[in-house]
Amino acid sequence: MGGDGSRVVFLRSAGPEDPDAALWVLTVATATETQISKGPIEAYAVDRDARIAAFARDGRLVRADLIGGEVTEVATDEPVEDPRPDPIGRNIGYVSRTGGSASLRVVGPGGDRLIAGELGNAWREHGGLISWGVPDPAAVQFGRRRGWWWSPDGRQILATRSGAAASLHLLDLDDGWVDVHWDRETYPYVVNVRWADGGGPLITVLRRMQQHGLVLAIDPRTGETQVHAELADARWVEPVDGTPRHLPDGRVLVGGELAHDGFDARCLFADGSLLTPPGLYVRRVVGTLPRTGAPSGAPDLVVEGTDGDPAAQSVFRVRTSLGGGGAEARKISLTPGWHQAFVGGDVLVLDDTVWRGDARVATLGNLAAPLPYHPRPVLERVTDRRLPAAVLYPAGFVGGAKIPVLLTLGDGPGHQQVTSDPAAWQERQWWADAGFAVVSVDSRGTPGVAPSFEKVVHRRLGDVALTDQVDALHVLLGKHPDLDLSSVSVRGTGLGGWLAALAVLRRPEVFHRAVARQPVTDWAEVAPPFAERYLGDRRDAPDVYAHHSLLEAAAQSDHSRPLLLVGAALPGCSSVSAATLDEELAFLRGAAKK
Repeated sequence: MGGDGSRVVFLRSAGPEDPDAALWVLTVATATETQISKGPIEAYAVDRDARIAAFARDGRLVRADLIGGEVTEVATDEPVEDPRPDPIGRNIGYVSRTGGSASLRVVGPGGDRLIAGELGNAWREHGGLISWGVPDPAAVQFGRRRGWWWSPDGRQILATRSGAAASLHLLDLDDGWVDVHWDRETYPYVVNVRWADGGGPLITVLRRMQQHGLVLAIDPRTGETQVHAELADARWVEPVDGTPRHLPDGRVLVGGELAHDGFDARCLFADGSLLTPPGLYVRRVVGTLPRTGAPSGAPDLVVEGTDGDPAAQSVFRVRTSLGGGGAEARKISLTPGWHQAFVGGDVLVLDDTVWRGDARVATLGNLAAPLPYHPRPVLERVTDRRLPAAVLYPAGFVGGAKIPVLLTLGDGPGHQQVTSDPAAWQERQWWADAGFAVVSVDSRGTPGVAPSFEKVVHRRLGDVALTDQVDALHVLLGKHPDLDLSSVSVRGTGLGGWLAALAVLRRPEVFHRAVARQPVTDWAEVAPPFAERYLGDRRDAPDVYAHHSLLEAAAQSDHSRPLLLVGAALPGCSSVSAATLDEELAFLRGAAKK
C-alpha cells in the first residue's frame, strides 16, 4: 500500500481455476479496481506512494505504472531477483546470481550498474560463497527474508554481505560506501532491519545463544551505531515482528516482554515507556494511522495481537501519546476470528475491507472458491496449564460410540494449531470424516498465550511437549467420553514429525501409531539458530541434544509401535520416501501394507 493512502495494490487470479495471480490496484478516491498486469506474478514491490511497481518474470525486470497502467520490460544486464523501486520511483535495485554468487545491481536513467558484488572472490572465505543483498542462512531462521533496503531518499542502500559471517554496509549510488560498525563477534545475528519512517536505519542484533540483544541506530553517513535498547531473557529473546521502528516524534518503538509484578506479556515500548496494556499479547506491528484530535506526531499504532483468547487474532489501535490514563489499546476488528491488517497514510485494510477513517471505501473482490468443509472444532482450555485444545468430529457425528483419536501436531511447538481460522481446519476435517476424532493441542512452547508459556520448554522441549499432549488427552476424555484412548494415532511434519515419532518411541502406552513427515531426527544437524533457541549450546549440553534425538530414542525403544516415516529414516524402522494422504490413512487405520 502506498504511504499516502491513495492506492491499494494486491495480487489476485481470475478465479479458483486460474493459478496465475495478476497485479491489481484499487484507487481509494474512486473505489475502483484496475488490473495492471496479467500473471503469473509471485511477488512485487512498490515505491513509497505506490506509483510504480516492479516484479520479475522469468528473470526479466518488469516496471508497472500504477497510475497510468503502462507496463514495460526494463532491459538489464543480468537475470533479476527481488527487484525493488527506490522510494521516489527513479531507480530499481535487484539481486543477480550470475556466476553463482549474489550481487546487487541498480538500473535507472543512468543504465544498469553493479553496486556490490565479488564474483571473482566467490570462494575466498572458508570455501563458501560471498553474496550481497540476500539473507544469510541464520537470518532466514529468524524470519528475515530480505537482504537489502533503500534509504528514504533513494540515494543509499543498506545491504548485507554474507560470507564466513554476515555484515552490513551502506552503499551510495555514486560508488561510495561505509561499513556498519558493531561488535559482530559478540552479536553475530542480525534479525531485524528497518530503514523508513524518516529516521536512520534500525537493526536488532543477537548473541549466538539469543539470550541478549541490542537495538541499534545506524548513522547513515559514518556507519557508526548507537544502542537504543537492550533485550534480555534467560531462555531466548523473541523480537516482535514490525519492530524496531521510528515513531514520528523521534522515539524508537521496540518490542519486548513484561515479566514482573504478576505480568507475563508481550508488549511495545517507546524509549522505555510502555505503550500497550499488559493484557495484550502483541504479534505484529502493522504501521501507524492518524489519530483524530491528536497532533501529526502522535498517531496510533495498528497492531495484530491477542487479548485473552490465543485462538483469535484481533487488530488494535494503540495510542502512542501517553496520557494520564496510561497504555491504551482499542480493538477495531469487531468479530471473532483470525484478522490481519495493512496500513498506508490514513487508509486501513482490515482483512479484505478498505477503510479511510470511519468510512468503508470498498471490499476487495474475492474470487476464491468456497472452502470445501465447514468444520466446527470444539475449542477449550485444558489442564491446570490452560493448554489451548480442540476436538473435531466427523460431520454428522452422533455420540454414544467410541471413536479412534488422531492427534495432530502440525509443524510442532512454535506453531499454533488451535485457531479460529476455518481455513486452518480444512485438512483436519478430511481426517475427521475419514473416521477419527481429530484432537489438536497447543502445548507449551507455542506462541500466543504468554512469554513464559512459550519459553518454559528451553532445554526440555521434548519432555514438556509430550507431557502436555498426554495430560490434555486424558482431561479431554472427561469432556468427550466418546474418545477412544485405546486407539490413538499421532501425525506431524518437521518439528511436529519429530514429536510424533518421539511420542510412539517414548510413550507407546499412550500413542499407538504415528506418521512423521520430514522429522527432525538429530538436533545436532539442525541449523544452530533454531536448535540453540530450544536446546542451548550443544558444546555445553551434549546430553540435552542426545535426549532429544530420535536416533537415541529409537535405540532405547523396543519399536513395539508402528511408525511411518516420510522423508527420513531411523535405524530399525521402515522408511517411506513419499506417501499420499490415502496411504497415510490406510496406515493409521492399521491396514498399511508392510
